[in-house]
Amino acid sequence: MQGTTRVLLPFIFLLSSIASAQDTPIQDSIKNKQLEEVVITGQIEPQSLKKSVYNVRVISKKDIQRLAANNLGDVLNQYLNITVKPSGSDGRSTVSMFGLDGQYFKILVDNIPLISDTGLGNNVDLTQVNLDDVEQIEIIEGSMGVTHGSNAVSGILNIITKKSAKNKWEISATVQEETIGDEYSWFDKGRHIQALKVSHSINENWFASIGANRNDFTGYLDDMQGKNYMENDGLRGYSWLPKEQIVSNALIGYSKKDFRLFYKFDYFNEIVNYYNPVVVPQSNGPFEPVYFSNDKNFVTNRFYHHLNSYGHLFSKLTYNVSLSYQKQVRDEERFKYYIESEEEQDKTSTTYLSKEVIYSTGNVTNFFTNKKYDLQVGYEIVNENGTASPTSGTFRDEEQQAANGIQARLENYDFFASAELNFTDRFSVRPGFRYSFQSKFEDQQAVSLGLRYLMDRGFEARGSVGRSYRTPNFDEMYTYFVDSNHNIQGNSDLIPEQSMSYEASLKKTTMFTSGMQLLNSILVSHLDVDDRIGLVLASTDPIWAYKYMNIDSYRNWNFSAINQMSYKNLEAKIGASIVGVSQKLTTGVSGATSDDNYLYSLQLNTSVAYTIPKWNTTFSAYYKYNGRFQQYIEAADANGDAYFFLSETEGYSMLDASVRKTFFKNKFDVTLGARNLLDIKNIQTTQAGGTGPHGGSSSDILLAYGRSYFLKLTYNLNFN
Repeated sequence: MQGTTRVLLPFIFLLSSIASAQDTPIQDSIKNKQLEEVVITGQIEPQSLKKSVYNVRVISKKDIQRLAANNLGDVLNQYLNITVKPSGSDGRSTVSMFGLDGQYFKILVDNIPLISDTGLGNNVDLTQVNLDDVEQIEIIEGSMGVTHGSNAVSGILNIITKKSAKNKWEISATVQEETIGDEYSWFDKGRHIQALKVSHSINENWFASIGANRNDFTGYLDDMQGKNYMENDGLRGYSWLPKEQIVSNALIGYSKKDFRLFYKFDYFNEIVNYYNPVVVPQSNGPFEPVYFSNDKNFVTNRFYHHLNSYGHLFSKLTYNVSLSYQKQVRDEERFKYYIESEEEQDKTSTTYLSKEVIYSTGNVTNFFTNKKYDLQVGYEIVNENGTASPTSGTFRDEEQQAANGIQARLENYDFFASAELNFTDRFSVRPGFRYSFQSKFEDQQAVSLGLRYLMDRGFEARGSVGRSYRTPNFDEMYTYFVDSNHNIQGNSDLIPEQSMSYEASLKKTTMFTSGMQLLNSILVSHLDVDDRIGLVLASTDPIWAYKYMNIDSYRNWNFSAINQMSYKNLEAKIGASIVGVSQKLTTGVSGATSDDNYLYSLQLNTSVAYTIPKWNTTFSAYYKYNGRFQQYIEAADANGDAYFFLSETEGYSMLDASVRKTFFKNKFDVTLGARNLLDIKNIQTTQAGGTGPHGGSSSDILLAYGRSYFLKLTYNLNFN
């Protein structure tokens, strides 16, 4: 740990030292500072970053454009404390923060949690979140249970979409071509994206927009041979499954004075193609046999409706109310694919996962005429209905369950209050409380306290403490997947997990006489999770049987430093983070427990962007290092007894770069670049300390598909 700390120290004020040697700081950085970004997430009202009690990180539209990002996974790869976990086997990518998976991190669109297969806002597939319509992305780390309810334990991410235009008409058309590793052709290989967006300011009050996006990922072969390969040697199919996504959206908004109203609709369709490596010969009379394979398509349809109203009550109070209806359905299509004729026959379709949610949240603010004090009172209502069909396993108990699957409804009705007390222009305190009435579990509470103090010479100090909770998801409660090789059981008696989060940070902003701006920040946080839900070994006879139980505990420390510099046409950022994770895992058979000592991992990231105004060109590079990651894994020794061994995943680096140039007064935009320039594909996981059938070995994890190149062309037509 001490050695790693020594690595971090030179980064903390590196940019400050460089700048100070060349320039003179302005004493009153507040008066001379450039206008800050306005943030929305977690605030009582939209305000600048400086005034926010929370530490908010902003991913700007410029960063999204420079990365030529089409979905959320394209962006988050480069950000500190966030790890994107891709899977070539099902095409999904989920997020991990501080070693906790996507169940503890909440993803929202315009403050509405996005539906997923297993939750609301949690475990969202990042590749299914399109970024065409995004103004900026805001990230807050740590407990946000008071403002955003259940499962906002490690943090939240809020996607702010575009709801206005500077011109009467704005039309944008995009074509993007991208290699998948070294594989590319016009139609059958690579990634092919087309997008169209039309926005119209109807008059001074009404605004409307409509858009569509198609993303055709044709799959990554690597050593596989594709869908028309007829040898039965296990090489048919793809290393990364092909998938096609269609996204369409529409928005209509009205605003007049202090009243705003908008309705937003999104439709998402995805088809993932699975090509079975087993090739089957079928008799064809006196002729040569014909060859087929039992293939599948996984089809996802998601509908998103959001109605929002903002205005004043009694000429004084300010209200903000949202109502949302979302539905996501996953179907499995099974068919015989005849390879020579390329025909699909005997196709059947079954819905195996369905989630339907009615959600509403709202708040009232501006209770006091004295702006030194403000109070926010709000509510959240969630009515969630989920279904899993027998295609995912054999369900027990009633015959109706066996025929139709399991259906369950989860509801909660929450009320929360948060005050912001500005005792002076420099010192603010924000206490908060939430009470949640639960239909399935005991009622839950969340509390928080945030502090902010602005000091001389541009220093900003913040601190927070928060108590939050995570409710069990549908899979953890109702899964019952049993066959000759598997036994995984849910547990309807699970209780919510409880967590405490602590955070302290120091930030310094410095302006120099030359116009250079420097921002340095240091943050320390601690997270403590009790009653953590884990998949526990419940039996070893006749096969290993697992059951979800409230049996584990989790702790982490996070030390991070971020330094940003902007000077004329240059922007640079460098950051470092150390996360220490302690977990106590228990097996239900022998009672064996893992060590709970802290295991540390290091992350580094940096980005540089340089603009040449006379060329209308920006050069950008983004680098991130993810250090080795260790965790305890359950296995069996030579006698078949369960124990825990230490598994280690090696570190790796990701480097993206691009050149973006505009032509014809910003009407035509060209971005040329590369992802994963270091050509990462597989990383090794070693398993130490085991002599049994599952220990003492190593394997490769398919992390990425190697270096890829992209070309993005956008035409913007704006007129009044």
